[in-house]
Amino acid sequence: YGTLALAHNGNLTNTGDLAELVQKLEDEPSKNGRGATTDTEIMTALIGLQDENNVEASARAVLPKLEGAFSLVFMDENTLYAARDRHGVRPLVLGRLERGWVVASETAALDIVGASYVREIEPGELIAIDEHGLRSTRFAETKRAGCVFEYVYLARPDSFMDGISIFDVRMKMGDYLAKKIQRETDISDIDVVMPIPDSSRPAAMQVAKLLGLEYRE
Repeated sequence: YGTLALAHNGNLTNTGDLAELVQKLEDEPSKNGRGATTDTEIMTALIGLQDENNVEASARAVLPKLEGAFSLVFMDENTLYAARDRHGVRPLVLGRLERGWVVASETAALDIVGASYVREIEPGELIAIDEHGLRSTRFAETKRAGCVFEYVYLARPDSFMDGISIFDVRMKMGDYLAKKIQRETDISDIDVVMPIPDSSRPAAMQVAKLLGLEYRE
């Protein structure tokens, strides 16, 4: 059914089993295999190797077999698709332009292209967008288990996740850390507060403010 392009954020935990399935399908005489090895290649190959009439049907057959963390955006010549694993480990959001739709990992990307935030792609959800509009189906029951590291490090500070400002979360982390330092440390021993790495800036600024310490890059 033509060309398939796929982008992936996450890590699968059953890559070995999926690679064996790809190998089995590629060994069929009617299939043209390329020896997929990475998570992204394997998912793309599995969708492309299904005996279905279109990409959407193939994706519905493959997505329930994937274990681990994955947020996907993929497309053929006519349709844009997006899917998020049943646990919602990695973020994935839907935005709206005046004449189209946007799918991105973070809300900050919507801001950059002038799109308005619509909603998160739900865990276990597959959406399809074509000339007829947007449709949604479920491929797995939601079992939320998000990654706290998104809030601590991975996400941009100007993004929102689950309706929560990443910047505000990191400021509150600074509040907590300042209180912990006050309880357990002699503040007179502290010369300056420095953020390492860059994602800790909001927390470090809050620590310095609350403890009356100098903040330095």
